[in-house]
Amino acid sequence: MSPTSRVRRLRLGLPRRVFSQVLVMQLAIAAGVAVLATGLFLAPLSDQLDDQAMRRALAIAQTTAAHPKIAEDLTSSRPTGDGPVQAEAERIRRASGAEYVVIMNKEGIRWSHTDRTQIGRPVSTDPSDALAGREVMEIDDGTLGRSARGKVPLRDSGGHIVGAVSVGIEYESVRARLIHSIPGLLAYAGGALAVGAIAAYLISRRVQRQTRDLAFSDISALLAEREAMLHGIREGVVALDSGGRIRLLNDEAQRLLGLGTEVVGRPLDEALGAGRTTDVLAGRVSGTDLLTVRGQRVLIANRMPTDDGGAVATLRDRTELEQLGRELDSTRGLIDALRAQDHEHANRMHTLLGLLELEMYEEAAEFVGEVAGAHRVTAEQITEKIRDPLLAALLVGKATVAAERGVALSVPRETALPDRLVDPGGLVTIVGNLVDNALDAAAGTRHARVEVAVRTEGRAVVLRVRDTGPGVPAEQRETIFTEGWTTKEPPAHGKRGIGLALVRRLAERQGGSARAGEAPEGGAEFTVVLPEALTEPAFSPTEGSTLIKGTEATP
Repeated sequence: MSPTSRVRRLRLGLPRRVFSQVLVMQLAIAAGVAVLATGLFLAPLSDQLDDQAMRRALAIAQTTAAHPKIAEDLTSSRPTGDGPVQAEAERIRRASGAEYVVIMNKEGIRWSHTDRTQIGRPVSTDPSDALAGREVMEIDDGTLGRSARGKVPLRDSGGHIVGAVSVGIEYESVRARLIHSIPGLLAYAGGALAVGAIAAYLISRRVQRQTRDLAFSDISALLAEREAMLHGIREGVVALDSGGRIRLLNDEAQRLLGLGTEVVGRPLDEALGAGRTTDVLAGRVSGTDLLTVRGQRVLIANRMPTDDGGAVATLRDRTELEQLGRELDSTRGLIDALRAQDHEHANRMHTLLGLLELEMYEEAAEFVGEVAGAHRVTAEQITEKIRDPLLAALLVGKATVAAERGVALSVPRETALPDRLVDPGGLVTIVGNLVDNALDAAAGTRHARVEVAVRTEGRAVVLRVRDTGPGVPAEQRETIFTEGWTTKEPPAHGKRGIGLALVRRLAERQGGSARAGEAPEGGAEFTVVLPEALTEPAFSPTEGSTLIKGTEATP
């Protein structure tokens, strides 16, 4: 906050805390409502009191006109201050509390009046409506000042109009009633204001506890910092409400899960679909640092419940770390293979040296040819049947590793794969994971062997990997494809249990399938079907000759 704004805030005396601001605002609102309600009540009250005074004057006039003796005295006497009409009118005035009761004849000459000097004179207001037979209510000015009046015709016993009766209620008494009602009204308004003040105080105290007595500017700054932090951190954050709906998804979570902002407000199962990732985020799988796969990403998820029944889940991308770990495992395997190869090479050199020292030159040449030819034959057999360079190179390398581990890796005669793969990298990942698992299972068994067969059916590729290991029990042939499931010890760099999950995920992404079964000679057999794994063949002479050559070279 700048010094100028701070000085301005102090000069105006505005409170900074939320509690004080909310209390002041609510008190101002309550006071404004009380004043408005009082004004709205007083505005029609004056008119209501005027109407009541005029109706009262009219009622007195009607009661007076209904007295038969007054009409008779009017027609039989003269307008004098001590006449019978004056006497009766004064009696009614005193009894009713009216300001005046004036009785006049048809010419508008007064027969009665509060001021006796006015008797015998014409009335000061127009009596024509009353003399015409109509009743009148009005607020008007007369000889006695402003008053609420009621005028009615005066009829004799035969029903003929012989005059009129005019009754006035002093207007000052109406105003006095209005002023008299204001204190009571203000008392009610003050009571309502007091109740509103107490309610405002209680609400403000509750707001104070919930906001921890922060200022509005502090809350606004915290919200801005929260948004910047959530969308700036390199860790996915997913917030769920008590109903399992997504209520927050930061930028990193959108990237890791492959979702957009349109899923906010939707149920988690609907947004992500069925799978382990949904189960982990929904809390159906318990634990910390849970491993899951989303697309080609390996994610580590943690879930923390909140007080309102929801939860906040964090996601970390472990894809690169897992890839580094796999490369480390491969490097360690190659190092072990190189060490074994070094010992084997030393043994072969010692054998060759012995043959040369014994001057067995022909046997030495034959021994060298056998050693060099064995590796060359294996590489040639694989490259003739597998025309994709990435997959062929993978299998050649796996054959070397298998040989060092005492496992025979073979490619059957029916194997044939042209160089027309849509996703070579995906198939390399599938084959690499399946062969690694097969080597681990077959190593140390009698007549250890791994067989990799690849064949095509139109644009589909069918991959089969068999081993001579212990096999997979029937009840676990679906469980093994679940992320995190493994029978091996976890490596130093992280967790296991994602290889077969990736295999199935990659196969399903291409519309295919991956399943486990039992090999004919025992052990495990994994079959992967990729329906659209090959592109359409280009019928060029060069490619056609290559395919024919590959077919002829297949033994």
